[in-house]
Amino acid sequence: MSRNLLTHFRFIIGAALMLGCFQLTAQTLNKPVPAPNQTPPPGSTAWNKACASASFNDYWVNFTWNPPLVNGDNEFILELSDASGNFSDAVELAKDASKNLVFDFYFQFTVPTNIRGEGYKFRVRSTSPARTSPASDAFPMYYIDVNSGLTIRPQGQADFGDGTAQVCDGNSITLEVYNLPNADTYQYNWYRSGSPLAEKSNRITVSADGMYNVEIDYGACSGSGNTLSNIIDVTTGSSLGIEIDPPAKTNLCSGETVDLVANITGAGITYVWYKDGAAVTLPTIDDDTYTVDASVSGFAGDYQVEIFGSGLCVERSPAMTITSAGGFTVTRDNPANLVLLPSQTVTLNVTTTAMTPLYQWYKDGAPVAGATGSSLDLTDVSDAGTYHAEVTDSAGPCPAVVSSTTTNVVAPASFEVLVSYATPYTACESTSIALEVSTINAVDGGGGKTDVTSSLLASFTWQWEKDGTAVTGETASTISLTNVAENGSYRIRGQLDSYNATSANRSVQLLVNETLSISSTSLVSCGPSEIITISTTTDLSGETYQWLRNGTDLGLSGGSMAITEAGTYQLVLERSGCPLKSNEVVIAPLDESAITLDISGTVVFPEGGSRTVNASGGETYRWYDSNNAEVSTSSSMTFTEEGSYLLIATVGSCEVSRNVSVEYLETFKVPNVISANGDGINDLWVLPNSYSNKADVRVTIYNERGEEIFNQNNYQNNWPESSRVFPRQNMVFFYKIKNADAVLKQGTITVIR
Repeated sequence: MSRNLLTHFRFIIGAALMLGCFQLTAQTLNKPVPAPNQTPPPGSTAWNKACASASFNDYWVNFTWNPPLVNGDNEFILELSDASGNFSDAVELAKDASKNLVFDFYFQFTVPTNIRGEGYKFRVRSTSPARTSPASDAFPMYYIDVNSGLTIRPQGQADFGDGTAQVCDGNSITLEVYNLPNADTYQYNWYRSGSPLAEKSNRITVSADGMYNVEIDYGACSGSGNTLSNIIDVTTGSSLGIEIDPPAKTNLCSGETVDLVANITGAGITYVWYKDGAAVTLPTIDDDTYTVDASVSGFAGDYQVEIFGSGLCVERSPAMTITSAGGFTVTRDNPANLVLLPSQTVTLNVTTTAMTPLYQWYKDGAPVAGATGSSLDLTDVSDAGTYHAEVTDSAGPCPAVVSSTTTNVVAPASFEVLVSYATPYTACESTSIALEVSTINAVDGGGGKTDVTSSLLASFTWQWEKDGTAVTGETASTISLTNVAENGSYRIRGQLDSYNATSANRSVQLLVNETLSISSTSLVSCGPSEIITISTTTDLSGETYQWLRNGTDLGLSGGSMAITEAGTYQLVLERSGCPLKSNEVVIAPLDESAITLDISGTVVFPEGGSRTVNASGGETYRWYDSNNAEVSTSSSMTFTEEGSYLLIATVGSCEVSRNVSVEYLETFKVPNVISANGDGINDLWVLPNSYSNKADVRVTIYNERGEEIFNQNNYQNNWPESSRVFPRQNMVFFYKIKNADAVLKQGTITVIR
């Protein structure tokens, strides 16, 4: 037996004996302990508190156990106690079924989001066989889900208000955390003027003054949170029972006053008076009285007084309601301006809310004898003047005299009628118009005018006139005009009893409701050689008109004009004294640069290949080859052969041409070595296409003594001839390639035999 085999046999026997010994005892699960973070790169220090958050939550525990081996279906489960170390409702943090042959390994876990406390413990449980390790030491563990300032308020308020609160007469108030979901699931640290308090819940009841705030109690992890709240400044004091003494009266007539007096006075207290909840005075010491003045509009309302001072609570009195005893109103029921005509009666009238009204009418400020009713009839032109009524109510709660607004009654010497355009109007632009009587003025003997339009418009009889002649059927105060045949000068005559009035003339010049249009054979001017015709379908026979370019009369006649210049063209036709303008036709100068190719210069591609060139800016396209044959009508052209091509593009009626040169790409250079040995390979001096087969290119070859031995235009790649003999190896020749203007290429040719 070999040595290695013997060693192996001994190992198997030893393992069997050891396994047999392990079966006599149970597995030992050791207490789990915190471990350094194993996420690469691993840490070196084990944690002693878990302060997890959304930005970090990665923790590790080291676990060891001793044989015998667990069963193959075993799982190791890491469990967490509650905050007091009790496992009766253990939380599973992690489990692993792959470590049944590993006696020392790590669990990775995250702290649950509802974990907050100082006494959490771990343990490990195996499932097959069922074993449980000793519990770990206790550790602080917190999931810090709140990391911003809290807000607190006095309980019952909408928010923290101005940051102050009062405790009066030995009572207490409750401060609470708000705007925090599940606020009652956290522990808190409350502070009074910086000193910690015993309360740990989300609300605290206080009766002592001080500056209160709170933070979430994260225990050993408190330094990881930033939850300190706003401050509520609580003050204590006494209430005095502030009220307003009952005033002499609370129902005031206009012009009356009443003093409101606080029941607490002379104590150096600061007072603020309020009406309907709004302050009407500034804070003032000993300002214990406020005077309500019923002559001030809107005086009625609810009045309160607020007091504060050293050792006192801010205290506001119950409301004292001050009302208006109510006056009465007098309303004029007739128009403000009335006309009194001979043999006519004008009635003035007022209504009132007075309980027992007494009336007196006045003319020009003097009482009218016997005019003591709610109405007054005027029957003679001598009654003209300014009238108002005074109403007295002696039986109401507030005796008073109230006057109506005035009525101006005129007995006219004449009437003035004004006519205006009732709709927007511009001469020779509007196609319809309405005229109306806009104002009727009664003119007295002194020339004074009173607007009586509203009262007399319907009383007049009317007749419209055009150019001094009555318009049949137009007897209303308005007239509508819609046809150029109605153009002219309009006025209206009005009659009322013996009065006649005629308005000033209003000119009406409507534009015919007609469309004048012109069109053009092209919108692009190609130059003097290309004529553009602009025309109209309107018959201009016997008409007065102008053909315009850029607003200037061209002095042309007829229904069309031939032009070659760019510009803005228009036809203006006179219709009923108004210019009827056509649409504008704008002729633009030809911009040849608008025709573009997507390649500049010569079009080059390898022989046997192709190249596509795209044109743009035109309306139509025609491509021609060097034989003037049309090869394409598309905006693009694919070239497969070299040569000269022509593109003709149209813009309107204009043609723009572009020459396109197409060449094969040179794929090799002028050779400087040939082997004229008759093997068919490199026996001839072959030039690129740009030099060979060109009638305008001459190729000349010289021997080493400078003697010309070859001279040819349109070189056919045929040197040396098959009959030429080269007596020596590596003979050198010189060449020149030139056109009519210059030497294109020169160099040497070495012939190898």
